[in-house]
Amino acid sequence: MRIVMLGTRGVPAAYGGFETAIEEIGRRLVADGHDVTVYCRGSKDKPATHLGMRLVHLPAARKKALETLSHTFLSVLHLLVSRRRYDVAFVFNAANAVFLPVLRIRRLPVAVHVDGLEWKRAKWGTWGRRYYRMAESLSVRWADALIADAQGIADYYSAEFGVATDLIAYGAPIQHEPGHDRIIEMGLAPQSYHVAVTRFEPENHVLEIVQGYRQSTATRPLVVVGSAPYADEYTAAINEAAGDDPRIQLVGGVWDQELLDQLYANALTYLHGHSVGGTNPSLLRAMGAGTPVIGYDVDFNHEVLDGMGWYFSTPAGVAVAVEEAESDPVTTAGVGSSLRSRASTRFDWNDVSQKYADLAAALVSGTSQRTMASGRRR
Repeated sequence: MRIVMLGTRGVPAAYGGFETAIEEIGRRLVADGHDVTVYCRGSKDKPATHLGMRLVHLPAARKKALETLSHTFLSVLHLLVSRRRYDVAFVFNAANAVFLPVLRIRRLPVAVHVDGLEWKRAKWGTWGRRYYRMAESLSVRWADALIADAQGIADYYSAEFGVATDLIAYGAPIQHEPGHDRIIEMGLAPQSYHVAVTRFEPENHVLEIVQGYRQSTATRPLVVVGSAPYADEYTAAINEAAGDDPRIQLVGGVWDQELLDQLYANALTYLHGHSVGGTNPSLLRAMGAGTPVIGYDVDFNHEVLDGMGWYFSTPAGVAVAVEEAESDPVTTAGVGSSLRSRASTRFDWNDVSQKYADLAAALVSGTSQRTMASGRRR
């Protein structure tokens, strides 16, 4: 089967959940004999293939509001005039739904991975939020299938539009014997620190994590990995909250995957503040590493963690959680082991890839819900 994936930054994965999903799913589809093409952002001098996937590199406008849409627009135009033929398309991000009629010209069945509730993100102004709300409706109206990576997202589309989604969660990478040489280079030791790995955006609650940790009596340092390209004010607020507290280490973005693996796997706890997405790859990565989780108190995180770990909704909640985790390391370690077991049985990339292959086959055979919903909200 000839499959094309578009609407993201592409692969190699170095940014977020969509990119990780494409890399993990795409490589397995290739291994199973499928032909996979991925549209990527960037210059044409980048690799032509990655893990067996064919890559097409196209530019994007370097503005927050236009980056995704401009790149997907060019991708769709390229696909439209290309001599290469495809059997099915997977479009990531509901924002790209406006381009589905163009794909229809090629008679391509299309599944849209709708992601989380993007219109709730603080980085979008009034018009951005209205656009995302409209794009959700267009996805429902024009896509042959919708993919949700969390039950909460599936429930949202059912309640808002009366439409079904294919529930396909992400997979988790499993670590059993992590090394620790790389974290030692950073002056860290196994089980001697807390870690947060996230983009600096208000709905990821990095500020509350830093504020709460600073209020705590925790003795093990907090290592915060991350940054954001369009969030100077929010980043400044985080830096101000950290102040001169020697326990807080803001290390910026880390793209070295070996180092990231060790940071996750050797932490006493992982603090996860995401609140509007679905199943988050960073959370799954921590679970697969056997790291106990302190998560933001929202349905998505409860669903993934199955209620295990600690939860917070305020800085004070962060303070209580890190103090409790440090006070009883045996119980804390047990939580991590239980989460790794859950990750290995519930979030398997091989299962995820097979579900994508099954959905692709169904779409190629003519299955479609495109005429079953108007896209109007209930």
